[in-house]
Parts: sequence; C-alpha cells; structure tokens
Amino acid sequence: MRKFSFVFIALIVFTMCSCKSTHQKILESKDLSYKLTKANEYYDHKQYQKAVELYEALMPAFRGSKNYEELYYRYCYSFYYQNDYLSASYQFKNFVEYFPKSSRADECEFKYATCLYKLSQPYSKDQSSTYKAIDALQTYINTHPGSPNLTLANNYIDLGRIKIETKDAKAAQLYFDMGEFKSATVAYKSLIQAYPESKIIDQYQLMLIKSFCKYAELSITEKQEERYAEAINAYNELITYTPNSTYIKEAQTYYNSAQNNIKQLRNEHK
Repeated sequence: MRKFSFVFIALIVFTMCSCKSTHQKILESKDLSYKLTKANEYYDHKQYQKAVELYEALMPAFRGSKNYEELYYRYCYSFYYQNDYLSASYQFKNFVEYFPKSSRADECEFKYATCLYKLSQPYSKDQSSTYKAIDALQTYINTHPGSPNLTLANNYIDLGRIKIETKDAKAAQLYFDMGEFKSATVAYKSLIQAYPESKIIDQYQLMLIKSFCKYAELSITEKQEERYAEAINAYNELITYTPNSTYIKEAQTYYNSAQNNIKQLRNEHK
C-alpha cells in the first residue's frame, strides 16, 4: 500500500513538473504564431493565468498589428475571469483608450465600470470605491444612451447608492444611540436631503423628530423652544410628504410633547 502511494504521488509530481516545463517552453519559444495559438488555447480552456503570461510576452511583438485588439481583449477578460477586478478594470480602461473605434469599446467600457462596482467594499468600510463605480457607471449611461447594458448599469448604481445610504443611516443611528443628539439632527437632516427618494425616508424623518426633542430636553432653557420648534417642523414635513407613513402615530406623540413643552416654556417666561 505504501509503495502504491509513493508511486501515485511520484506520478503527480512528475505530471506537474512536466506541465510546468511545457508552459515554460512555450513562454521561451521564438515562434510568435505558435505562442499566440497556445495562449488562446489556454484562454479557451479557462487556464487564465497561463494565458495572461503568454499574452503579456506577446504584446510588444503584436502591438499595432491586426491581431493586437483580439489579443488585448482576451487579456482583459483573463483577469476578469480570475476575479482580479483591480487589474481587469485597469486593462478594460486601456482597451477603450487603445481601440476607441472598436465594436468592443462599448462592452469594455461597461466592464471597466462593472469591475469598479465589484471592487466596492461592504457598507461598514470606506466607500470611495463605491463612489468611483457610481461615477463610472453614470458616465457610461450618459455616453451610451442606446446600450443594452443600461438596465444593469442603473441597477448597479441603485445598489451602490443603497450601500452608501446604509452607511450614512448607521452613522446617524449611532449618534442617536450614543446620546449625541445634536450630531444626530445634522446626520438625519443630511440623510433626508441626500436620499429624498429613499424607501425609508419616513423613518429618517421620525428619527429627526426624536433627535430634536432629545436635543431640546438636554439644552439650556434659552435654546429649548427653538429646538422643539424644529421637531414640530420635522413632524409637519413627515405628514406632508409621507402622509401614509406607519410612523405618524409615534411621531404624533413627540409632536404633542414638543407643543406642550413650548407652551410650558412660554408660560414660565411670562
């Protein structure tokens, strides 16, 4: 049994070494046509890293030739299919710059923007990559009005914006939970202004009302009426812009409290 295992392992090692030796021989070959054929075979058989190595070796010789566009096109996708979206984004962008009149330029520009979207981090992390992806996708939409990729591009933009909105909403909620009510009022105001079409904008409006009421409670007497008035204004916006909101009943409680507190403050200063 041990002898069989040793022979089996030896065969695997030999096979791996042979494959490596064969690939190295192809890389070192001076026959450009042969190398290109093998590169395309690697690509067709989904051996993308080997294809990348050959395409890179061939580029200086094929630059400017009739085969260069096809070579570079496959080179871009060799990164994409390995989920190396950073390298793929760079190469797809280069493709568009190198071959602006190509029938594939539209596709590669979209793939460039798609790669940026795929590089976008989870909402809890830095969102600079998401902003960059949204900008690239919007540019694509603006410059390719008849493209079949528009629906998907708009979908990616929507998903990116939801991710950014979620990050902002979590930050606003954190201010509230920590008792930083002044910061919470600023954060929820910003959310309402930045995402007027949000599906949960009424929730932001409720939290703005609550934040102003809490902020007023902790304020000096001279500032309380002003901040309760802000809560009332936020309530009026809630019932005006989202009259069917399920949060109106809860908001009404804070609205009544703010009104009563203003009356009490005014009576105390008569």
